[in-house]
Amino acid sequence: MFEVKNITKMYGARKVLDDVSLSFKTGKITSLVGANGAGKSTLLSIMARFLKQDSGDVFFEGKNINNYKNVEIAKKIASLRQSNSFNIRISVRELVAFGRFPHSKGRLKKEDEEIIDRALEYMAIASMQHKYIDQLSGGERQRVFIAMILAQDTDHILLDEPLNNLDMKQSSSIMKNLRNIVDETKKTIIIVVHDINCASCYSEEIVAMKQGKLMLQATPNEFMKEEVIKEIFEVDCKIADVGGNKICVYHNCENCADGAELEHTHGCASCNDKPL
Repeated sequence: MFEVKNITKMYGARKVLDDVSLSFKTGKITSLVGANGAGKSTLLSIMARFLKQDSGDVFFEGKNINNYKNVEIAKKIASLRQSNSFNIRISVRELVAFGRFPHSKGRLKKEDEEIIDRALEYMAIASMQHKYIDQLSGGERQRVFIAMILAQDTDHILLDEPLNNLDMKQSSSIMKNLRNIVDETKKTIIIVVHDINCASCYSEEIVAMKQGKLMLQATPNEFMKEEVIKEIFEVDCKIADVGGNKICVYHNCENCADGAELEHTHGCASCNDKPL
């Protein structure tokens, strides 16, 4: 289990994280949400050991995360950065196979190949495994990077804004795949997302941040309330129940305020406003 205690991080004179403490449930999807600059990605980067905090500690399975050796932690936690790129020409399968390096050291065995196959199937990219990365669309490349993380076969996965620059269909597909992975394997996924409707529909828990502070750690039903959204994002909205999920639509028209028809994750059908 991850536990964050009194984490503070400064960028120059600006305090990006301000004494943040929380723990994350295992075997669940937890979404980190908040406006730009809230500190979500910085917190995840510290948990992944990509960044060093100025004060405070991160514990994993009861042990300070900085006391793990690199190879040891790579077998326990897989992390995907916000921006990923490769300057070499490499196939989809070859890139996904990099996820096995902590286990195989580059000498793939039958077990490694089987895990790679499963990762390709989970992300529905097996049919393109022999294509080169530079031949793929942005959404396809993102699926490949997530498959590489899955091939690392850790019990804990940290994903920093994996839905960036993806359209609604691609975002929905990836979130459904992640949901299936957690349901089937009981892995723990902690994910930074901007779309709170994705967080509502696919997470067991939502962690909301604002200006470097932890504002709320709650279930989707507890989080998806108009007064909560307004406090965290400083925007008026309406919350509707769509197919058993709480959906948020921010609005500036009477139709929305009067309860206009809502389309699942698409926004308001009357004024074309979009979800947060």
